[in-house]
Amino acid sequence: MSYRRRVLFPLLAASCVAAALPVGALAAPSPDVLIAEVYGGGGNTGAVLTHDFIELANPAAAPVELTGWSVQYLTATPSPTSRWQATPLTGSIAAGKRYLVAQAKGAGGTTALPTADATGTLALGGAAGTVALVRGTEALTCLSAADCAADARIRDLVGYGNAVVRENSPTSATANATSAARTALTDTDDNAADFAVGEPTPVNSKGEGPGGGEPGPQPQAARIHQVQGNTRVSPLRDKLVQVPGVVTAVRSFGSARGFWVQDPSPDSDPRTSEGLFVHNGSITPVVAVGDDVLVTGTVTEFYPTASGEDPRTTPNQSVTQLTKATWTVRGSGNPLPAAEILRPDTVPAALTATPGGSIEALPLEPARYALDFLESREGMRLRVEDARVVGATDGFNALWITSKPAQNTTVRGGTVYPSYTDANSGRIKVESLLPFAQRPFPKANVGDQLKGVTEGPLDYSRFGGYVLQASALGEHLAGNLAREVTRKQRDHELAVATYNVENLSPVDPQAKFEALANGIVRHLASPDVVVLEEIQDDNGPANDAVVTADATLKKFTEVIAAAGGPRYEWRQINPNDDQDGGQPGGNIRVGFLFNPARVSFVDRPGGDSNTPVKVVRQHGRAALSVSPGRIEPANEAWANSRKPLVGEFRFPARGPLARTVFVVANHFASKGGDQPLHGRIQEPNRTSEVQRVKQAVLLRGFVDSLRAVEKDANLVVAGDLNDFLFSPTLTTLLNGPALHAPMNDLPPGERYSYVFDGNSQTLDHILVNRKLDRRVDYDVVHINAEFHEQASDHDPQLVRFRPRTGLPLVDALEDLIDCLQPKK
Repeated sequence: MSYRRRVLFPLLAASCVAAALPVGALAAPSPDVLIAEVYGGGGNTGAVLTHDFIELANPAAAPVELTGWSVQYLTATPSPTSRWQATPLTGSIAAGKRYLVAQAKGAGGTTALPTADATGTLALGGAAGTVALVRGTEALTCLSAADCAADARIRDLVGYGNAVVRENSPTSATANATSAARTALTDTDDNAADFAVGEPTPVNSKGEGPGGGEPGPQPQAARIHQVQGNTRVSPLRDKLVQVPGVVTAVRSFGSARGFWVQDPSPDSDPRTSEGLFVHNGSITPVVAVGDDVLVTGTVTEFYPTASGEDPRTTPNQSVTQLTKATWTVRGSGNPLPAAEILRPDTVPAALTATPGGSIEALPLEPARYALDFLESREGMRLRVEDARVVGATDGFNALWITSKPAQNTTVRGGTVYPSYTDANSGRIKVESLLPFAQRPFPKANVGDQLKGVTEGPLDYSRFGGYVLQASALGEHLAGNLAREVTRKQRDHELAVATYNVENLSPVDPQAKFEALANGIVRHLASPDVVVLEEIQDDNGPANDAVVTADATLKKFTEVIAAAGGPRYEWRQINPNDDQDGGQPGGNIRVGFLFNPARVSFVDRPGGDSNTPVKVVRQHGRAALSVSPGRIEPANEAWANSRKPLVGEFRFPARGPLARTVFVVANHFASKGGDQPLHGRIQEPNRTSEVQRVKQAVLLRGFVDSLRAVEKDANLVVAGDLNDFLFSPTLTTLLNGPALHAPMNDLPPGERYSYVFDGNSQTLDHILVNRKLDRRVDYDVVHINAEFHEQASDHDPQLVRFRPRTGLPLVDALEDLIDCLQPKK
């Protein structure tokens, strides 16, 4: 085959350019990449080639990156409503090379294009039209030669036939068997002078011509429900398909931009979703809501992952989507398929089948299981009306709502997580597709409402859970949730609190210290003893050999005093560097604050990071071998985790009536690595639970050793145990007569201290010797977990009680007094 215009790239641009260009010419020639050839007759009657194409060339001396560029097409005689159509480009074009963009395939033709460097679905005009090379992917808006000349994004442009938009004069008209190609790789900004009409001669980046390669596999015509199938994984996975649909939403920011399409003519199978996400990487797609599109792309199963996760092993469910996609806009302004309304009885109560492994291959049962219902709506428009917020807005501008407002409600508007078998199927995460400058994301607390319509396509979060990508957000109505204030302890009551202060260190802003101090002074009424978790060392996350925390605790106690609280003293043990988990370099640990005006600390020397505390007998009573001391710090159960700290206190601080009280501060291993409730493994594996159960066995062993010496000792076990009341961890601690959880005495709607993914749950606990049951007044003070603005992600809690003397007659009399005296 002869290539009529295969010429050497000239070293110099043409020197004879018209002295003056008409108004319609572009402002400047392209300095590098040019449109080399345009052909719109592919597959038409009389055509040899099967596809339309656009060929680019780079006469410059250096390669040019084309990712983020596009080629765009406009009809020859545009009307005011005409729109440019785009094909995004990827990769680069080498110096002196070509770049072939295959476009729409016709019904005829006998010869395939060479392997294309990019593929689109643009149906170019066979005789006339305008093609532009654009630095960007957003659709051009110019509809005249003058307006396009003023658009700096246009790198090159050619109008052929009777095209209105062109550089100076258009080329001659093409036909089904002819293309418009440059006669030399120079740009005079005059299409008629630069191009000639002749036989189409497509060449790709490898230098192959027609017959030198294949344009790639031809897409399989399909409908969205065929792509989605009736299980979680597409039956057309890895296939190239072409699907029609209406654009229902666009994600125009982030690294996962793209758009959702939905078929307005669904099938009758309730298991097959009619929605689909078209992934476009970091490039904003050139589409608008309401466009009727024909999309060509490869069907993939994308597994959203959080940082550090491997998509091959993540427990998250996948999202069926199209990648490496191109599309043609066939019409605009179409009505959207109606959004399905999630009413209280729409989503099944049962979460999912629990086969003991992956649920990916199971046929969906959307009428029976919530996860199956949501999967069968993946990518489709869903709506929740007058939605109640059950998880406050987080730092990623996301919140949780419920479609089942009566499901396991808390007294403050949330949703209690009551057991492993009841995950609250009405919960759903909400993010926004609306630009925040246009519609700021609501800063909502638990119990607030999104009044009116919240709707958008259903997606899946990288943190594990279905998420409504809202294209419409209801009006945020505040529920006026108040931060709780507990009562002050009475003179005879010892108040012991626990508070996870979330990686507190001197590098934190003063405002965090003040908010935490305000919580202790105003909301907790300055407890006598405060068990602290997540105290970091003196330089916070700087990963060096520093392990001391005196600067952290000194600053904290000073801020508490400045807020009107007592001048607390503290006790803690420095951990071995980088051995106790948490934020790298932070060396988090547990510790005690105590008010020396109300309680004294019994210091017994010898406690350090490696010495285990033991229970000894002194004068017939229990005492600690070291105080403070750590429980079996060398045991493998505490690997990369905080070791419990035991302290011996006396209350009142002095005098003959002082009673000994033992307090154990805890921060068990985190739940990191546990599989999500909405994941593909059901029931989720809770691998971290194994370590916490081991830790509970050791803690329970210490409790039993204390009770073996003094059965009715005043004992408080407090802290962040990182597990639920119904978990094996707590069962291990609470079985038998040793310990009691006052949390269990609360009504079900009050049993929580933490909110995660819209589930109000209990990770923090205070346990007491059962002999103290009738003396204890217990309170979870809700000041953080339900609020958008938080000093910590945990709520503190405390117990108030009169410690026992160990003298039967005195204790019996005090029990009677406490029974008659109201605790609140």
